[in-house]
Amino acid sequence: MPGMSRYFFRKAIKSQGSAPRTITLDGYAASHRAVREMKADGQLPADTKVRSSKYLNNLIEQDHRGVKLRIGPMLGFKWFTTAAIVIAGIELLRRIYKGQFDLGGLRLKDRSTSAVWNAVLAA
Repeated sequence: MPGMSRYFFRKAIKSQGSAPRTITLDGYAASHRAVREMKADGQLPADTKVRSSKYLNNLIEQDHRGVKLRIGPMLGFKWFTTAAIVIAGIELLRRIYKGQFDLGGLRLKDRSTSAVWNAVLAA
């Protein structure tokens, strides 16, 4: 489907509120072409850097490794709803553990993973 890469980039920029300073792409030619066209049309700033590496985006993929390790021994899920709830819980716990969860509204004295987990569940 032509233009899907441009559609994706426009949607991503709109959701973020501003254009990125750097874009990391793999070797997919359509993505590179879309970025060039968007720069030419003025939809992206001309000084936006484009990096091309199949390894730089692996950080995002590696983040899911912990979830995969937890889900593997479960041998799958019977219902989609159950899977969504369990995966959301695992992701939340990982975000708390990595310090990525915004704790401002919780007003906690103890910021251990278990204290945050209990406060989030109680909220």
